Amino acid sequence: MDKYLVTVGRFRQYVNYVTGSTGAPPVNGSGIHTHLNGGLGLANSESVGTYETGWDATDWNTYIATGPGAASTWNANLACGPNYPTWTASAASQENRPINCVDWYESYAFCIWDGGSLPSEAEWEYAAAGGSQQREYPWGSTDPGAASQYAIYGDDSEMDCYYPTGTLAPCTGVANIAPVGAAPLGAGEWGQLDLAGEVWEWNLDGYAPYVDPCADCAYLTTGASRVFRGGYFYGASALLLPPYRYDYSPTYHDPGIGFRCLRTP
Repeated sequence: MDKYLVTVGRFRQYVNYVTGSTGAPPVNGSGIHTHLNGGLGLANSESVGTYETGWDATDWNTYIATGPGAASTWNANLACGPNYPTWTASAASQENRPINCVDWYESYAFCIWDGGSLPSEAEWEYAAAGGSQQREYPWGSTDPGAASQYAIYGDDSEMDCYYPTGTLAPCTGVANIAPVGAAPLGAGEWGQLDLAGEVWEWNLDGYAPYVDPCADCAYLTTGASRVFRGGYFYGASALLLPPYRYDYSPTYHDPGIGFRCLRTP
């Protein structure tokens, strides 16, 4: 998986592409984990004997606004609520913060355009737990503390944030969302930063009970809500634990949700 969450600046390159004269949604069937199962991709744990199908151009292209007139649609989608969206209509001071307010389709489409895919739940949790180490937090067992050295988080019962002051205080806006990588002691076993806190991260899977055993697989139903993992900037410390999972509609735009991409090893 990528070391960093996708930033506003990186996502702006994609928006510039899709709103240009040659912008287009992903090609049908793209985004498959082609390095797995002899090129077939992830096994579909919902239906034994079937595999990942990738981007569904028939049903999903409508969620990716394209062409020179689409900029207003993207600006509206990425402005989901007051005070907290990191996106700005033109490049400004927030380019190194994580993009938020992106839905599952937009996240998946970006990763395909950028040469990758969304990580499955199993891939994401493997990285966050340090594989067989099964770490308490991505960085180990040290308490995350209040100084934002390990994670950007807070207290969702009161909507309080530790960042940037180090004191739990009411969150006020995008200033409570750190530039990516601002919690350097929070790196996982393979170097990924912000696996805990900052913004939730969309995963490829639909939400369902785990299937066991399951090797190189994901729950790939098209009708399910989609999983996101990792906690967010005013979420409680319990959300920072690698096994914690949550889900919502794939069309959900929220300032607490972003994503990172997966690459073929």
